[in-house]
Amino acid sequence: MALFDEWKKIAYNENQPSQALQAFWDDYFKKEKSVYEILLADPDKVVAGSVRELADRFGITVLEMTGFLDGINESLLTPNPVETIEEDSRVSLAFDKERLYKNMVDARADWLYELPQWDKIFSAEKKKELYREQKQSTTVVKPKKIGRNDPCPCGSGKKYKFCHGRKGAEPLPGYEQA
Repeated sequence: MALFDEWKKIAYNENQPSQALQAFWDDYFKKEKSVYEILLADPDKVVAGSVRELADRFGITVLEMTGFLDGINESLLTPNPVETIEEDSRVSLAFDKERLYKNMVDARADWLYELPQWDKIFSAEKKKELYREQKQSTTVVKPKKIGRNDPCPCGSGKKYKFCHGRKGAEPLPGYEQA
């Protein structure tokens, strides 16, 4: 069985009591945080090696390293084939700093994107900008809704119901039909 399959079997085991699963994730998140503290202390240093070597270097198990690789994979300059890695597979943790920060924000992992190591990488303004960009990228903006008796936005001077709101009329771009 591939390491990733073993990781998923343990990490997402719905048959396990919720308290046990919560304890598992709490423990994992502490270890994940410590790995990121090390990586972010020298963000331009490329950390690479076998899955086993990296697990030993960071003081975590091979399965926890597999979970870590799964979590960081979208932020890497060259993603690793997480689904097929084994203990002796060579992997790289060279990451894109901005993408990593945004992915941490997207995951709502405040314990990671609020790490003090980020202060040496980005200014407070840059962190705010990246945070805002990420939040806006996932925000759904509903189109403006026009009431039947409102003036038609096309500028004709007619009520919407007699202009673009009538049955079979061409819809206005950027507006929701009433």
